[in-house]
Amino acid sequence: MTGTESIPKRQHFRSVLWQGRLTRVCLVIVAVYTLMALYGEGVYQWYTWSDQVAPYQVQNLRERFQPPGPDHWMGTDSLGRDVMGRLIQGTRIAFRVGIVTSLIAIPIGVLLGCLAGYFGGKVDDVIVWIYSTFASIPGLLFILSIAMVVGKGLLGIYLGIGLTTWVGVCRLIRAEVLKHRERPYVLAARGLGYSHARILFRHILPNVAHIVIIAFTVRFPASISTEVFMSFLGIGVQGEPSWGLMINSARLRLWEGVWWEMTFVTLAVFLIVLSFNLLGDALRDALDPRLRTDGN
Repeated sequence: MTGTESIPKRQHFRSVLWQGRLTRVCLVIVAVYTLMALYGEGVYQWYTWSDQVAPYQVQNLRERFQPPGPDHWMGTDSLGRDVMGRLIQGTRIAFRVGIVTSLIAIPIGVLLGCLAGYFGGKVDDVIVWIYSTFASIPGLLFILSIAMVVGKGLLGIYLGIGLTTWVGVCRLIRAEVLKHRERPYVLAARGLGYSHARILFRHILPNVAHIVIIAFTVRFPASISTEVFMSFLGIGVQGEPSWGLMINSARLRLWEGVWWEMTFVTLAVFLIVLSFNLLGDALRDALDPRLRTDGN
C-alpha cells in the first residue's frame, strides 16, 4: 500500500468515525471515564504509598444516607462514605479489569488464530479442538472456578476472565488469516523466500489488525460487566469499592428510599457499556474493508 493509496482510507476512517453525533458523544463519554479512572488510580496510589486511609473509605455514621447535595454530590452510603468518591474508584477497578483481561485474552486469541489460519492441517485441527473445548464449557462457571482456585480479589478476576474469553478473538483471526494466506502478496512473499514468521506477523497480521481493535472495544465492556456480576456475588473484588459491591450494598436500602447509590452506579455501568458497544460498531464500519462502499 502506497502513501497516496492510504490517504483515502484514512479519510474514510475519519469520516465514518466522526460523521455520527452519537459516535462523538460516545468518544467523549469514554474519555471522561478514562480521566476518572486515571484520577482514581492516582488517588489510590497516593494513599497506598502514604499508608493513610483514603477519603472514600472513611466511615462517618453521622452522615449516613445523606441524599445528593453540595457536600456530597452523589450522596453517602450506609456507612457515611461519599458515593462519588467510591464510584470513581469503581471506575478505576473497571478499567483495570478491562485492560488487563484484554492483554491476556487478545494475545492468546491472536497468536492461536494466526497459527491455525496460516498453517492449517494438523495445527488447525489441534487449535480448533482447543477452542471448541473452551467454548463448550459454560463461561461463567469456568470463570468462577478459576477465581475460586486462585482466590478472591483482582488476580482471580484477571485470570478468570482473561483465560476464558479468547475464543471469539481466535475464531475471528483464524477466519481472516485463512482468507489472506492465499492472496497474491502472501504468495509473492513466499516466492521471495521469506520465513513463515515474517509473512505471518509482518505481512498478514497488519491486514487483520482491525479485527483486534474491534475485538477490544467489544471485550472491554464485557469484562467490566462480568467483574460487576462476580463482585455482586461476593467472589470478585474484596475490600475495595467495586461497582458490583456497591450495587449489592445499595439494593438492600432501596426499600428505605435510599435510591441515589443504586441509581448512580447503575447509570455508570450502563453508560460505559453502551458507549463502548456503539463505539465498536462505528470502528467496525470504519476499519472493516468489506463495509467500505467508496471503492477505496
